[in-house]
Parts: sequence; C-alpha cells; structure tokens
Amino acid sequence: MVGFMRFGALALGLLCVVWVGTTTYRYFFDRVAPSLSVMGLEKDIYCSGDMQCKINSNKAGDLSVWLDGQPLITHYRVSNANHEHPFTIPTKTIANGKHTLKIELVDSRFSKNATVQERTFFVDNTPLQAAFVKPESEYKVLQGRTLHVQFQVNKEIQNAKVHALAHEFECFPESKNSQIYECFIPINCEETPNEYLMSVEVADKVGNVLSLDNKFQIVMFPFKKHALSVTAEKMKEEKEHGLPSAEFEEKMASLAKQSAQEKLWKGPFVTPIDVDKITCDFGTIRTTHQKGRYMHKALDVTNLPKSVVWASQDGVVALKDRFESTGNTIVIDHGRGVLSMFCHLDNFADIKEGQKLAKGNPLGTIGKTGYATGYHLHWEMRVNNIAIDPMQWTKATF
Repeated sequence: MVGFMRFGALALGLLCVVWVGTTTYRYFFDRVAPSLSVMGLEKDIYCSGDMQCKINSNKAGDLSVWLDGQPLITHYRVSNANHEHPFTIPTKTIANGKHTLKIELVDSRFSKNATVQERTFFVDNTPLQAAFVKPESEYKVLQGRTLHVQFQVNKEIQNAKVHALAHEFECFPESKNSQIYECFIPINCEETPNEYLMSVEVADKVGNVLSLDNKFQIVMFPFKKHALSVTAEKMKEEKEHGLPSAEFEEKMASLAKQSAQEKLWKGPFVTPIDVDKITCDFGTIRTTHQKGRYMHKALDVTNLPKSVVWASQDGVVALKDRFESTGNTIVIDHGRGVLSMFCHLDNFADIKEGQKLAKGNPLGTIGKTGYATGYHLHWEMRVNNIAIDPMQWTKATF
C-alpha cells in the first residue's frame, strides 16, 4: 500500500513537472498569434438598429475594440480560450454610411502575440420611401409597345421588381448612381386591351420592403393587313444558304436570358438608316403562301439598295449569321434584356460577335437576303424576347 502511494506521489510529481515545463515553454516560446472570429458582422454588411455581435478566440488575453478609431472596448480580459464575448454596436447613435470596426486580441504569452482584424460595414437607419414619377393617368400603352415605369427612391436600394401581367420585371437605375429607377415592360401585340394592376416591390440594403401599387391601361391598336408573295426559287435558295428559322428563335431566346445585367445604352435610340419609306408597319397582319397568316412584329424600312445600316444604340454584337428567313442578320444586345435585330443585309461590316459598338457604327448594307421580295431593312426590337415597336424607342419623350 505504501509502495502504491509512493508511486502515485511520484507520478503526480512528474505530471506537475511536465505541466509546469509545458506551461513555461508556451509562455516564453509560443509565437503563434491567436485566432479571432467575429460573428454577426459580415464584411460590408448593411445594418440598422443595434447590432448584436460576438467575438471568439482560441486563446486568453486582452481584447480591445475600436469603432471608427474610437475605443468601444479597452483591454477586456479574456480569461479562457474559446470564450465568446458579446458586444453591441449602437448604430442609431452613429451616422449613416460606411464605418470600420477594429478588433485586437493580445494573448498572455511573454511575446504578446497579437491578432488584428478590421471589418467595414454600412449603417442605414433611414426609413425607405418611394414614389412613382408619373401620375396614374399617364400609364397608358398601345398593344405592341413598351410600358416605361419610373419611380424615385430616397436612398440606395438592394433591388426592385415590378409584378404585372403575371410576370416579374427587374428594375434598375436610369443612370449610374441615380435615385430614379425604371423598368421596361413589353406589351405583346396580342395582349387583351384592358386595365391592369402593377405592383412595384422595393427592398433596401437592410431588408426593409416597400410596395407601390398602380394601374395601367393597354389600348387597342388598329393593325394593318398586307399580302406578300415570295417565289419558290427564292425560298429554295435561302434554305441552301441560311440556317433554319427555328434555330434563329432558339438563339434569340438564349440571348435574351444571357443579356448583360447592366444598361448599355443612354438616351433615345435612332433609326438604323435614313428612312425613305416604311414599307411594312409594325404589327401588320400578313398573309403569305409559305407562312400563312401571321403578324409582322418589326418595321420594314427602305432607302437606296446597299446603302449603309448602322447601330441604333450602344451595345454588344450578340449574333452575326445568316438564316433562311431573316437572311444576313445582326443582333445587338443593349443590356437588361433589350435586343435589336437588323435583317436581310446584303453584306456585313467588319464586326464580330462580342464586339462593343457605339450608336451609329456600321453594321452592313441594305439587302434582300432571306424571306424578302426586294431591298429593305427588317428592323426589330425585343424586350425579354417579346417583340415591340422600335420606333417608340426613338422618341425623346419615351
């Protein structure tokens, strides 16, 4: 029994020596900085009210916190590793805008290993407000045109969407850093004339949501009628040189989804040629032997054969190819789902897909390739792949 007790005392003594030695070694020779994590305050987060945060570390030591250079916590003693220290950022007592939180933990080792972290964040305690720019009486739109919705907010927002016609449409600033947001809602030619409701949902950076409700009216348009005949020889020739029309529509649907998520244009569009005559109005109901009865959702415009065609607005060349129906075709992406098409070209200018173009840059020349009986330009615009009257976009008041 005495021997067992002696052995136990010896083992305990050895453990004490090891513990003292290890502790002493760590105290004098540990050069590893403590780990530091901040919970509840992600980088560049927007916040309002009092922000509840926690600091966690794997070492004991002195904790200090500064807000915009002013001390918030000074030399708080963290006595245990993996200790969570809660603290509050009183955002209601500081200005809206950008702020910086600096956190420093100095451990209790001889070398005073330190870890410093900085977190930037934004305070937004301003109540969210928004209002339509135009009165309800002005929200009238013809079939086949575009409804332009504008509203003003009182501060920077996270996003805004318009719910109308059983669809959701993204809103965006009319120009960089503008507090006026806009949305372009394409009205299909076949949309039933009636009064409709629309709701704008606005969300700010801190999660506040505001809704604006309004009405708009779709007005009937008296579309013209027209008969067209293209020879069988012409159609056979175009099938030999151009890709199928179904492939073109597949590409257009894909391009609409891939459209740049920024507004690439500024100001009104322009006509892509000096228009001498409009040979087929937008929305004209055509009757042909090859296609039967259909609606021509574009403008056919003419000038001298092989005269230059130019870009109607800034954008990126999204498609350059030949199709059996549209012939030599250029499609420009103006961003935000707005696409322009220029068809039946005689030839192409020296441009390529992916190239940025400015308003007025040449695209090619007027031709009669594709489903065409004579020299003309088929000028089409689509918003979210719905064809709308392009002439409306050339108006300064639009």
